[in-house]
Amino acid sequence: MPIKYNNSKKIFRLDAGSSTYIMQVRENGYLIHLYYGSYISDDDVSHLLANHVNAAFSPLPPSRESGLFSLDTQPQEYSCNGAGDFRISALSVKMPSGNTATELKYKSHRIYDGKAKLEGLPATYVNDDSKAQTLEIMMLDSLSGAEVVLAYSAFTAHNAIARSVKITNTSKDALRLQRAYSMTLDIPRSDFDLIHFHGKHVAERKFERKSLIHGIQSISSKRGSSSHNHNPFTILCDKTATETSGEAFGFSLVYSGNFAVDVEVDCFDYTRVIMGINPTDFEWLLESDQSFTTPEVVTVYSANGLGELSQTYHHLYRKNLCKGPWRDAMRPILVNNWEATYFGFDDDKLVRIAEDAANLGIEMLVMDDGWFGNRNDDNSSLGDWFVNESKLNGDLDSLVKRINALGLKFGIWYEPEMISPISKLYDAHPDWCLHVNGRDRSTGRQQLVLDMSRKDVRDYLFDTMSVVLSSTNIAYVKWDFNRNLSEVGSDLLPVERQQEVFHRYILGLYDLLERLTTAFPNILFEGCSGGGGRFDPAMLYYSPQIWTSDNTDAIERCFIQYGTSFVYPSSTMSAHVSASPNHQTGRVTSFETRGNVAMAGAFGYELDLNHLNDNEKALIKKQVNDYHKYYHIINFGDFYRLISPYENERYCAWEYVSEDKNEALFTFVSIRVVINHTYFVKLRGLDKDKIYIDTETGAEYHGDTLMNAGLRLNGWFGDGTSIAKYFKVKV
Repeated sequence: MPIKYNNSKKIFRLDAGSSTYIMQVRENGYLIHLYYGSYISDDDVSHLLANHVNAAFSPLPPSRESGLFSLDTQPQEYSCNGAGDFRISALSVKMPSGNTATELKYKSHRIYDGKAKLEGLPATYVNDDSKAQTLEIMMLDSLSGAEVVLAYSAFTAHNAIARSVKITNTSKDALRLQRAYSMTLDIPRSDFDLIHFHGKHVAERKFERKSLIHGIQSISSKRGSSSHNHNPFTILCDKTATETSGEAFGFSLVYSGNFAVDVEVDCFDYTRVIMGINPTDFEWLLESDQSFTTPEVVTVYSANGLGELSQTYHHLYRKNLCKGPWRDAMRPILVNNWEATYFGFDDDKLVRIAEDAANLGIEMLVMDDGWFGNRNDDNSSLGDWFVNESKLNGDLDSLVKRINALGLKFGIWYEPEMISPISKLYDAHPDWCLHVNGRDRSTGRQQLVLDMSRKDVRDYLFDTMSVVLSSTNIAYVKWDFNRNLSEVGSDLLPVERQQEVFHRYILGLYDLLERLTTAFPNILFEGCSGGGGRFDPAMLYYSPQIWTSDNTDAIERCFIQYGTSFVYPSSTMSAHVSASPNHQTGRVTSFETRGNVAMAGAFGYELDLNHLNDNEKALIKKQVNDYHKYYHIINFGDFYRLISPYENERYCAWEYVSEDKNEALFTFVSIRVVINHTYFVKLRGLDKDKIYIDTETGAEYHGDTLMNAGLRLNGWFGDGTSIAKYFKVKV
């Protein structure tokens, strides 16, 4: 079994895939981390512990073992504040006395097959209990009465461990959680690079790699969402680590709100990582017998570089995080009317787009913003989720039937969490938005944010959305979120709970999504937040694909999709062919390249099909056919980053290989032309003993030749040009 307990030595051992994680309850009751890395045979590696202390400046607890033992230098499983460990802490509990010194000691544990659900939170799961085993270690702070259960779920088929924490107040007095991170990991070395993914609207998840330095390095969001600016994912890796070699540790938080990952290198060159809810503007009042559960962190270890790390996340999130029938079903190729019409559409305009879509093989029309209330621009009507029958010249069912009659599915856009000051809903319920009494209410995109911590708000949204979604044959919902949270306060919470609003907002969002996806299990939900502003694992639990970025420029998407691919599978990245010149950048890019880049995800179109020429329409038919042919490779195969656009300013390349290694799809994009240059690209993941045929040219290559000698690309590649090659094993 993946989890074992050595009772005589009080050692816990977790084997996840080909990785091993070991910790020990010391004789003084402290839970100490011993090892995390490649599989090893030994259970007892306590000899790896160093007992150094920093003279008088590392306090020795009264309950210490014989010899030197200081929490200031020990690698702890869950670091606490104020009891002698001066490094960053994962937990801080404020007692009625006002003191925050917290000290956890082992109380008990249990091991069970499978993986339990987290109350009120999305998380990874298993359908077969043999695919994972869970260890729960109960710790207790005897003075405050805070009981802390550390949960570790080890996946048998993946180098992945899911971690979360449940804190229960066993005392008679109320406690206040000031910090409640989801994990601590102490590593006895510091010669790492830190990789993270920063950005902004229309430029999300930019790859950045820097060496660790002494002190604390922090990546976080306090915007009320995981945000465009930083993704809740980071990597520690060897300084020499590449796609194919070196150690790498991944940390991915399954949460959509304010988060933080803090990395500290101490004076002994040890590294501590903590990850979880951002403690800024967070405090949680925990009454007697009440519990608080943290979101889950999924840690992945790779001994073979960044590519293996990414593939582990891809396989795990595709099968054990995304859920529902659309997890495995072929997603429809869609056309969204936003960049085609913006707000300027009616029923006939949509039907004309759908007619062309049907002739080209596209499978769904999505009606974007502007179908409800009196919405003809972004100044009004958010929250008024009733159909504008004047604009659509009839009810929604009439339009959907016209679209369905053409052989297309129908999808619709929503922004449920928002409210316009100019709306019937705001007139009736001005207190329903997040606000602080006495302060002006800031707007973004002329909108305010509904208080999702309120059940009456969630009930209203569920009821009004259900009326529309059940009124006709709707197959898809695009769930948008176009501003961050400010003036975060709630009228229904008392003064002492106002710093709970950020987290309660996210819990309310998950509650509404759970209700809707349960009530409408066959609808494909796609997440969106001005594109990729809330592209996080928690949203994938409800929506198996997310609009990757509002920036649809093919060259920019090479960078955005490259960064996204480090943790998120291609099946989750919604990617569309848009108009040229591009609406965001003005860049002119060939139709072929726009298709080749968009095919690295959940494929679709974002343009006015009525304005295309015959050649472009012929290319769409080819792209549609190609995507169907390659669908199983792109969505279920292994993904390889071959050439990084961040390291090579001239071109980039990637590859998909089918599970049986009998097929491969290779894509190369020229970002900037180089005169008189010859391109060689080495492929990966093939069977070295098989012969692969380039299905376009008929050329035959041995697998080991393509991987070791490479593929020579013939021809001239100008700015923004590309090539896609499909290889199939010779039978």
